[in-house]
Amino acid sequence: MTTEELKENFAMLGEDDEKFSYIIELGKQLPPYPNDKRDDAHKIYGCSSNVWFDVDKASGKYSFLFDSDALIVRGLLYIIGVIFNGKSLSEIKSIDATKFFDELGLKSILSNQRQVGLLSIIKKIQDLN
Repeated sequence: MTTEELKENFAMLGEDDEKFSYIIELGKQLPPYPNDKRDDAHKIYGCSSNVWFDVDKASGKYSFLFDSDALIVRGLLYIIGVIFNGKSLSEIKSIDATKFFDELGLKSILSNQRQVGLLSIIKKIQDLN
């Protein structure tokens, strides 16, 4: 899936509950996360749910694996993966992911706690060296 496809899909959704249902469906598509990386070294703090994150770099491009114990968060992680996977470090640092979530119509429907967690995840990715 691409960011443009995500925008098109969310544009077709009307009510907030439809958006939440779609987010949950996206979360079910996250690739399996390795059990041996469910540890403090891979945990992202600042989220109300447990969130784990692993990164791999090949040929100057980054790929990310995520998991969470919350269905909504898993869907948000899927979206983050679409935004950042396959990008170079300079591309990652230049992405305005908050604006993208706003363009999807999600910023206004997420609780403050979810927004803080989302920002923590985005910051962790964009702080890579």
